[in-house]
Amino acid sequence: MASPDILHTITVLSREFGSDSYVRGGGGNTSCKDDTTLFVKPSGTTLGDMTPEKFLPLSRARLNELYTTPFPEDVTAREREVVSFMATTVLPGHDGRPSVEAPLHNIFPQRFVIHTHPAYVNALTCAAGGEAACARLFPDALWMPVVEPGYTLCMRVRDELARYRERFGKPVELLVLANHGVFIAHDEADGMRALYRRVMDALKGEVERAGIAAQPPQPPATLGPDAALVDRIRAIMGDDAAAFASAGPFPVPGGALTPDHIVYCRAALYTGDASEKSLRRFHDRNGYWPRVVAAPGGVYGFGTSAKVADLALELAWDGAMVMWYAEAFGGVKYLEKRFVDFISNWEVESYRQRVVQ
Repeated sequence: MASPDILHTITVLSREFGSDSYVRGGGGNTSCKDDTTLFVKPSGTTLGDMTPEKFLPLSRARLNELYTTPFPEDVTAREREVVSFMATTVLPGHDGRPSVEAPLHNIFPQRFVIHTHPAYVNALTCAAGGEAACARLFPDALWMPVVEPGYTLCMRVRDELARYRERFGKPVELLVLANHGVFIAHDEADGMRALYRRVMDALKGEVERAGIAAQPPQPPATLGPDAALVDRIRAIMGDDAAAFASAGPFPVPGGALTPDHIVYCRAALYTGDASEKSLRRFHDRNGYWPRVVAAPGGVYGFGTSAKVADLALELAWDGAMVMWYAEAFGGVKYLEKRFVDFISNWEVESYRQRVVQ
């Protein structure tokens, strides 16, 4: 068992970096490790609510076996086997599902690892000029292009971390993932904080130098919902619109930005007059009802519960901030369809969506 000191430290860090400035909903994950055990945030939990007892202990020896275990080429079969394998890494006497990114956390040699998705960071990772800007602002960072999350991402990162260490003689401390977020690793809590300050200050500085306001136009907080519009949408969408959240109008993303946006907002957001004909056309085209409806008078989150609706609206607003800041880095760049399809059909993200309900 890890010393109480590092579990206390990672709990403090998790709560510190679990605010809306760094993650939304159940996004992000954290871990600490000793020689034998990786303690990781379980899937479906939130950083802001972590306690030392909630961290799931995994066998590092068993995790190391994953990297050399042959898995099927078929994506569906492979992901199913990886999930089963990960269940065997949990130490006896503990319940919970390890974060899908636990094997990636295990690769870093540093004691602490924090993975978050700040809007300022994803303005960089979701931008057409993101890679070039990252190289200029953070020359010591490792930039990873978009790859399928989970096992494929882990194995690609494992190779790149090894190449980086061989080239520079030191481990990566800052890993930036296109259309995903950032991993920061360090042996000391203050080192983690210093790295995050460096990243956030540099990105905020770039946004300011580009003449972009620190905040997008705020939706009017006093604007109430259009009752007739909500009733019409509920009549069309049924249980998928059982609950709703509303805000004043703001520009919503025109595509999928990150895995978290897909999980909480779905891959496609609806913009238009919310007529029955256009909503049904959206459903026929996408195979689901929208969770986010941007109507002329406001933006609405819909869902089977208040939590689902609130998170949909929250992530839509986060997407608006990402688009706003991304202008400093060449404009927004959405995920390609093949990655959207993978994430949308990935059992791991389906699990996260079930937990949200």
